[in-house]
Amino acid sequence: MDINLIPKIKHTGSKQFFLLAGPCAIESEDMALRIAEHVVRITGKLKIPFIFKGSYRKANRSRIDSFSGIGDEKALKILRKAGETFNIPTVTDIHAANEAAMAAEYVDVLQIPAFLCRQTDILMAAAQTEKVINIKKGQFLAPEAMLFAINKVRDCGNSKVMVTDRGISYGYQDLIVDYRGIPAMQKFDVPVVLDITHSLQQPNQLSGVTGGKPELIETIARAGIAVGVDGIFIETHFDCANAKSDGANMLQLDLLEILLTKLCRIRETVMSFE
Repeated sequence: MDINLIPKIKHTGSKQFFLLAGPCAIESEDMALRIAEHVVRITGKLKIPFIFKGSYRKANRSRIDSFSGIGDEKALKILRKAGETFNIPTVTDIHAANEAAMAAEYVDVLQIPAFLCRQTDILMAAAQTEKVINIKKGQFLAPEAMLFAINKVRDCGNSKVMVTDRGISYGYQDLIVDYRGIPAMQKFDVPVVLDITHSLQQPNQLSGVTGGKPELIETIARAGIAVGVDGIFIETHFDCANAKSDGANMLQLDLLEILLTKLCRIRETVMSFE
């Protein structure tokens, strides 16, 4: 898949959604390649464009003793190896302006975390790498406000931008997806992605470990595809119970093919009415 085609996708013309998927964090080379290989097989079978996702470092942790990574360079090299091994594009998130150029040497898409989507210096630094930029919508922002983040990237001369919805804050310990935001952001002439698994997080738990509702992954995904989202984002792991980050809301890897098969059928039905 040509990664530069992704930002050119328009929801009125795309017959298939694309997928960003992988583990929350890179834990080891074996783990990353195992997951990538599994998803490549499924997406190849279903003809779904696939971008492999993995965080090289987790900067936003509730507790100081939470797992944050195996080392930036080590994890980034694993991401690059996954991309080269399976001939797929890769995406990772950055957390500061000075990380943009470093991460851009290893991956195809730079992702701006939701909490940082208004940070001008990070958006500018990411844009200047000329990579595809995926901006996650802040849980605290209206969909319409994302135009300003998009324009910061465009004003730097980079038109390769997409946005990802991951729900909005609902009280102190829950998130909710407002599906009206998908067509609202598609009006900005960018592909819109729905982050299914992070939309099911339950943050700010008293234990200091984020909770989740993985039993609702299919519900959120089906609704997103029915509404016409351009892409979906799913974190997945072959051992969610022992994953080092966000295991509470990830999808068990062996359930991915069943889910994606159902979503392809929904997409086909929706497109038949276009």
